[in-house]
Amino acid sequence: MQPVTMYTTAVCPYCIRAKQLLKARGVEQIQEIRIDEQPEARTAMMERTGRRTVPQIFVGETHVGGCDDLVALDGRGGLMPLLQGA
Repeated sequence: MQPVTMYTTAVCPYCIRAKQLLKARGVEQIQEIRIDEQPEARTAMMERTGRRTVPQIFVGETHVGGCDDLVALDGRGGLMPLLQGA
């Protein structure tokens, strides 16, 4: 299983939804980077992704995008192969 990294905030409903989907697909551990607690992390996230909103999700080194992007990837059948490193 590829490592999953997610930029989040404490009260983001999209972050919660994304975490629920990932856990439903077998992801046991998500490295969360809380941009509400670490202002420098928001800057790093924006430089890394070109986006300002959370969540921003990475599977391994692949930037999946936000929650809607994750749900769409799963709907196309692409999430499990990505998680498995295929």
